[in-house]
Amino acid sequence: MKKEILRTEEAISFTKEIFESELKQKLALTKISSPIAILNGTGINDDLNGIERVVAFPIKALSDKEAVVVNSLSKWKRLRLQELDIEEGKGIITDMRAIRPDEDYSSIHSIYVDQWDWEKRISKESRNITFLKEEVTKIYNALRETEIKISEKYDSIQPVLPQNIKFIHTEELLQKYPTLTPKERESEITKEYGAVFLIGIGGNLSSEKPHDGRAPDYDDWSSENEDGYFGLNGDILLWHPILKESFEISSMGIRVDKLALLDQLNKTGQNDRKELQFHKLLLNEILPESIGGGIGQSRVCMYMLKKKHIGEVQVGIWPDSVKEKSKEEGIMLL
Repeated sequence: MKKEILRTEEAISFTKEIFESELKQKLALTKISSPIAILNGTGINDDLNGIERVVAFPIKALSDKEAVVVNSLSKWKRLRLQELDIEEGKGIITDMRAIRPDEDYSSIHSIYVDQWDWEKRISKESRNITFLKEEVTKIYNALRETEIKISEKYDSIQPVLPQNIKFIHTEELLQKYPTLTPKERESEITKEYGAVFLIGIGGNLSSEKPHDGRAPDYDDWSSENEDGYFGLNGDILLWHPILKESFEISSMGIRVDKLALLDQLNKTGQNDRKELQFHKLLLNEILPESIGGGIGQSRVCMYMLKKKHIGEVQVGIWPDSVKEKSKEEGIMLL
């Protein structure tokens, strides 16, 4: 058992090293350092779906000012692009570590989150669906090449990713499967194509409900695109051959500009955010245009190494019920 855990740890390291290298090369990214916590009240921390609690603590040396553990680094990275004066067409990548106490436990969820957070400076002219698809394709090609290299190193793992990723808008998916829930729609489309980029997550569809939630101040989910739908963001979904379900690898998108931010704050009833530090910079058009996202490190490892449970590729805090069920199913948590 100990040797098997060490073999898994070796495979995890190999997977992360290969994929990060492929991603940096394809997207022209430079590896940088990043914070695990930031001061509260600046508007820099991400709210994800806008309802999750954060881990907060006072800092003695700063007169007990409150700091919060980051949820992700979407807005921080955009500030960093400006601070480092990154040129158009190039970007940054960092290891993001977070604690999300409101996550529900499942085979693919834990309260610990580890992901590659990346951000790339773009021109105003690149704020379109064609550019978004081009960048998604680069990321997908990095995934495919990583899978091939892993299969060459480990004979027990065979590559299964299709040659191309399918692009589809959430409204198209709703029309295709009108009686299914959003997660059921994701499962059906991903099972059919193997790899899908689902466009336009955050804004209301013809059902008057969004496919899924998105905070209003990082991804652009409200701008009309050239395909006649709304949104310049989305999720990369893969069909997991062991779990037999849709498996989200990445949430990403072209970031809001001034007009999109104003629109999305208004639509979500959060106009008070306009007074926060980050939002003022964006509304004054000081921050660069960018595209970016997060790619789950444990998710990539779980998919590539064909694991059934995220606890097989990350050390976490698990309830006794999860530990017992894992033993019964022969799943070895790290």
